[in-house]
Amino acid sequence: MNARRTLVFGGARSGKSAYAEKEALAALSSGAREIVYIATAGRSASAGDAEMSARIAHHRQRREALGGSWRTVEEPLALGEALRANSGPGKVVLVDCLTVWLSNLLFAEGYDFPELGPIDAPATFTLQRVDFLRALQEAKGTVILVSNEVGMGIVPTGAVSRWFVDEAGRLNQSVAALCERVQWVAAGLPLSFKDTPC
Repeated sequence: MNARRTLVFGGARSGKSAYAEKEALAALSSGAREIVYIATAGRSASAGDAEMSARIAHHRQRREALGGSWRTVEEPLALGEALRANSGPGKVVLVDCLTVWLSNLLFAEGYDFPELGPIDAPATFTLQRVDFLRALQEAKGTVILVSNEVGMGIVPTGAVSRWFVDEAGRLNQSVAALCERVQWVAAGLPLSFKDTPC
């Protein structure tokens, strides 16, 4: 089984995670032995947040209903490290999701960002982003990454919100450049933007 990287992206509630989970199961039937689900939002991140807890539970229940063997790794920050530790021949790694990870990095150092003016990226963001992209480039096996497209609406007024939209767009571009496949999902339907043979 050749290394194959896929970016699945779309808007909120577009069906991108469900599509990515089905892609992971399809890789199992093509010879992979294990699916590792790297969750960038975990139980500790959702403590005290009922809405996020419900989202996590919904995702978990959907995976269980699909069947297959899912091993979950929760990693809110060191995504490159988690990818290196869990990818390999015969494995499928599904990362859900890159935009939650980006948000985790933005607020990891507890900065109080201004509403106006420039935003300086926290050191954690810069280091972890570089490490993740390097790990993705070197990954073995199948890697499926889920991300939100957040830049198609109104430009936010707050500086930190604009920074987030810009950095999410840059991250999606960088990941798409490294992936052999890029799938856009809207209304539960995939549209192929890129499909390079391995």
